[in-house]
Amino acid sequence: MSTQKIQFNINTFLFNKIMAIVLLISVSVNAQIQKTEPPFWYAGMQNPELQIMFYGKNIAQNEVSVSNNIVIKDIKKTENPNYVFVTIDTKNSPASELVFSFSKNKKVAFTKKYALKQRRPNSAQRKSFDSSDMMYLLMPDRFANGNPNNDNDKSVTEKANRSLPGGRHGGDIKGMIQHLDYLQELGVTALWSTPLCEDNDKAYSYHTYGQSDVYKIDPRYGTNEEYVRLSAALKKRNMKLVKDYVTNHWGAEHWMYKDLPTYDWVHQFPGFSQSNYRMTTQFDTNTSAIDAKNCMDGWFVPSMPDLNQSNPLVLNYLTQNAIWWIEYADLDGFRVDTYSYNDKVGIAKWTKAITDEYPNFNIVGEVWMHDQAQMSYWQKDSPISAIQSYNSYLPSVMDFTLHDAFGNVFNEDKASWSDGMIKVYDNFTNDFLYANTNNLLTFVENHDTGRFNHIYKNDFKKYQMAMTLIATVRGIPQTYYGSEIGMAGDKGKGDADIRQDFPGGWAGDTNNAFTKAGRTEEQNKFFDFTSKLFQWRKGKSVIHFGKMTHYIPENNVYVYFRYNEKETVMVVINNTAEAKTFKTNRFQENIKNFKSGKDVLTGKAFDLKDEISLDGKSVLILELN
Repeated sequence: MSTQKIQFNINTFLFNKIMAIVLLISVSVNAQIQKTEPPFWYAGMQNPELQIMFYGKNIAQNEVSVSNNIVIKDIKKTENPNYVFVTIDTKNSPASELVFSFSKNKKVAFTKKYALKQRRPNSAQRKSFDSSDMMYLLMPDRFANGNPNNDNDKSVTEKANRSLPGGRHGGDIKGMIQHLDYLQELGVTALWSTPLCEDNDKAYSYHTYGQSDVYKIDPRYGTNEEYVRLSAALKKRNMKLVKDYVTNHWGAEHWMYKDLPTYDWVHQFPGFSQSNYRMTTQFDTNTSAIDAKNCMDGWFVPSMPDLNQSNPLVLNYLTQNAIWWIEYADLDGFRVDTYSYNDKVGIAKWTKAITDEYPNFNIVGEVWMHDQAQMSYWQKDSPISAIQSYNSYLPSVMDFTLHDAFGNVFNEDKASWSDGMIKVYDNFTNDFLYANTNNLLTFVENHDTGRFNHIYKNDFKKYQMAMTLIATVRGIPQTYYGSEIGMAGDKGKGDADIRQDFPGGWAGDTNNAFTKAGRTEEQNKFFDFTSKLFQWRKGKSVIHFGKMTHYIPENNVYVYFRYNEKETVMVVINNTAEAKTFKTNRFQENIKNFKSGKDVLTGKAFDLKDEISLDGKSVLILELN
C-alpha cells in the first residue's frame, strides 16, 4: 500500500471520527436542550440584565458557563430539574454570538450558541399610538384567508371548519397584509389584532387567548417572519401595529404548563379555582383578604391557568417576552387583556419595565369596570390610586363607561334627568378623575361586547351619531372590524355571532366588501361615511389634542366644542326623532367672533348668528370660520 494511500485512509478515518463526535454532540444538544427562551436577544438594551431559560431533560445537573467575557450574575435551579435560568450582564457587549457551555464533572457535556443581535436605529425612542390615531380591531381568523394552505397544521390539534361557528375559519396574517389598502382607505392608522401566538386548545382556539407558546405565531396564522412582514407593511403606510398581550393567563395546552418550572408558576388551590371577577377587591379598603386573593389568583376560566406574577421568575419571563416581541416585530404598542385581574404589584413592575425601556411606548389595559374612579385607579399617575400610594404605570385604559352609555342612548328619544344624551354628557363630567383623558381608548363595541349594528338594528343615523362621538371627543377612537360596512351579530347567540367572517375574505364569497364595486349599496353607505369621517380626523390636531367644552343637553340635543389656539370645531348631536332648532347665543363663550361653520360631512355652511336647525337623529361637525 502506498504512503499516499495510507495517509488518505488515516485522514478519512480521522474525518469520520470527527464527524461522528460532532454528530454525537449535536444529538446530545438536541436531547438536552429542547427550549431556549428568549431564543435570542439584543445588544444595547437599557436594562443590560438578561435571564435566559434553558429547558431539557435533567438539564439542571450541569454547571453553566458562557464565552466572550460575559458575566453570569445568577443561576437559578428550581425543584424541576428540567429548567435552568441563567442571568447574564450584557452591558457594553456588542452584537455577537455567545456560547453557553454545560458541564458535568468538570467536562463539557454540550454547548449552545446564543445570539445578541443589533437593534434597529432609535429603537428605544420608537413612537407609539396616541389620540391622533384611529385604531381598528380585528380577529385574524375571521378577517381574511390569504393562504388556504396553512388552514391546518400537523403541529396543532384543531383543524379548519368554516361551517362551525366556533371553529377555525382560516383567516391569517397574509389575509391582513392583502387588505391593508382597504384599512388605509377607511382612515385606520393603528391596527390591533387579537392574539396571534399559538393556541393549541382542542376547540374554540380561534380567539387565541389561551396561548400554548408565546414565542411562536400560530402556524394557522402564518409564521413569525410573516408577522414581521405585517409590521413592515403597516409602517410603509404610516400605520402602527398593536399587539394584544396576555399577562394574566396562558392556555392549558401551554408546553410549560405540562411541565411547570415551579409549583407556584401558576396559582394553585391546589389546581383550579374560579376567579370571583370582583376587581374592586384590588383597592377596596374594606375587602377581605380571601376575596382579594380569589380575584387576583383565581383562574379566568378552567382552560386558562392563572399566571403568578408575584413569582419573580414568572414576572421576568413575561417582561422579557414582551420586550422581545417589541424588538423583533418592531411593535408600536400593546393592548393588555384582563389587566386588572393580574397581581397589581407584579403587573405594575411589568408595565414599568417596558416603559422604562421604551419611554414613548403606549400600553392600553382592558379594565372592564363601570365607574370612572375605579377605571382611573389603573391609569398611570392616577389621582385615585395615589391615595393608596399605588401606581400601575399603565399609560392608557379603555373607556368602558362611555361604552356603557352607548348601550341604549340612541333609542332614548325623550330626554329625562337620567336618559338621553345626558348619559354621554355625564361620562365626561368625570374626566377630572383621570390623569390623562387624551390617553383613553374610546369605543362603541369590541370582540367581547354586543354588536352596535345589532343593538340598533342597522339604523344608519344612529351609527352616524355613535361614530361622530368617538371621532370628535377626547381619547383614541377604536372601531371593530365590519361595523364600517354594517356588520351585525347577536351576542345572545354566543361569541361566534359577534365574530363573523368578513365578507370577501374567503375565495368564493359572493359579497366582497373589501372593494367599492363588491359592496352592496347599504355597505357603501356605511363605509363611505366612516372613511370620510376618519380621513378628516387624521389631520385635525384640534381633535387629537385640543381642549373640550360641552353644554348640558337641552331637548336631547348635545353640543360641545373642541378647540385650540388656531381652530375651533363645534359638534351638534340631535338625539330626538324630530328636527330641532336652537339659539346659538348660549354657546357664545366658544363661538366668540366666528360668523359661520362648515359641516365636515356635507360641506353645507351654517350661519352662527342666531340659530341652527338640524334633522332628527343627525349630527353636525362644524369647522368654525
